[in-house]
Amino acid sequence: MLERDDSREARRFETVAAALEDVTPWLEAWRPGSCAFGVRGPVRLSGGEANLVRRTTRLVVAALDDLMGSPAGHPGCGIGIADGRFAAGLAARAADASVVDGGGAVVVPPGGVPAFLAPLPVAVLGRPALVDVLTRLGLDTLGAFMTLPAADVVARFGAEGRDAHRLASGIDGRPPDPRPVPPDLAVSVAFDPPVERVDRAAFAARSLAEAFHGRLSDRGLACTLVMVEAETEHGERLARRWRDEGVLGPGAVADRVRWQLEGWLHGPPATRPTSGITRLVLVPDEVVPATGRQQGLWGGVSAADERAARACTRVEGLMGPGSVRVPEWRGGRDPGECLALVPFVRREGDGSDHPSRVVAVEADGPPWPGTLPGPLPAAVHVDPATVEVRDAAGRMVAVDGRGALSAPPHLLLSPPTPNESAVTRARDLVVAWAGPWPLDERWWDPERRRRSARLQMVTADGTARLVVLEGGVWRVAATYD
Repeated sequence: MLERDDSREARRFETVAAALEDVTPWLEAWRPGSCAFGVRGPVRLSGGEANLVRRTTRLVVAALDDLMGSPAGHPGCGIGIADGRFAAGLAARAADASVVDGGGAVVVPPGGVPAFLAPLPVAVLGRPALVDVLTRLGLDTLGAFMTLPAADVVARFGAEGRDAHRLASGIDGRPPDPRPVPPDLAVSVAFDPPVERVDRAAFAARSLAEAFHGRLSDRGLACTLVMVEAETEHGERLARRWRDEGVLGPGAVADRVRWQLEGWLHGPPATRPTSGITRLVLVPDEVVPATGRQQGLWGGVSAADERAARACTRVEGLMGPGSVRVPEWRGGRDPGECLALVPFVRREGDGSDHPSRVVAVEADGPPWPGTLPGPLPAAVHVDPATVEVRDAAGRMVAVDGRGALSAPPHLLLSPPTPNESAVTRARDLVVAWAGPWPLDERWWDPERRRRSARLQMVTADGTARLVVLEGGVWRVAATYD
């Protein structure tokens, strides 16, 4: 019912993250409310995974009790243990937080990740465009998806499909080719006077994230784990590691710096520094080869793409997260379905091969048979205008069950208004047309079945339109440039 408030979540999450430092200093935050750490060291100190779960639960629940004032003020926490971050995160979501004194746990045995993932829906992959295609193909679960040969998945879906297929198969963990981190890749910014306001520090963090990304790109590297460090006027040193799926672009880094600043500067008094921040540092803690860049025609990064990405990043820095939207290919048979506006994220993807035991605390696309021939229309109308398509004899043009026209279209007429006669109605002479392209989608679902026929036509004034017949009514669905 309410929009997500990342700033408030970040302020409260810092209390939990600080409490978990008693378990391990190698905590990795994913986003406010979710974090993970490897069990190899902590499990030895705790005397087994069961004891580790109880200890983690006790610390998190105590931190939430202090934060919310009483055990009744929060739902507890979910804990998952599995081979790899992806499976551990899903195990944490599946845990019942109402048990075990406010903390439930799902422990996936070593080697049991594929069986754990198999019945889960493909929606957990977090890739809406790919999930939509997989669902249409009848691949509703991760188990069905993982049975496909990896080579066929790459041929059909590219790098995104490859990474998703590896996750569905339980191949998750450290990057496949981690590199030693050069000592001179850290970037920093000093504040004089010290800052105690998140907005001022976050504005500087945007530029710092750009510099951080640029320094890595110059070395042909990308960051998968970043350390956010801060120094205060009283000499305090604060640090937190942040990770994201794939590699961290400048926008993702800036978001994580902002979340961490919210936790440090506006969090509970117990976790708040005693003075303002004088220095902010970004340190790459784990880097991989930057393989996600598309090279330009004559070598090097496409200058136009780079300029566009930088412009979007700057606008987002001024207007706030999610304020910039870009078109993303979704696939479909109608122009209105092919592209969708999604929040701009500057990110490069990467896969991983080596599983590790982890605790988690919770414009081109493939061909579509039946699609319209290119190019796509320049404008897809949100509210298509109703029209009439008539033949030379003045009869309404119809489409039979075999997809054939009753007669060639001759006139395109606007619908009559109450004070308009049939003689004065706006009409356009059709000088060229193509089609029809019949469409029968979801025939197996009576409630969502859709039957239509599409015509491309050019009128005497030079306007090219896409006209669709559905439910016995013609509408102008799109206009060509």
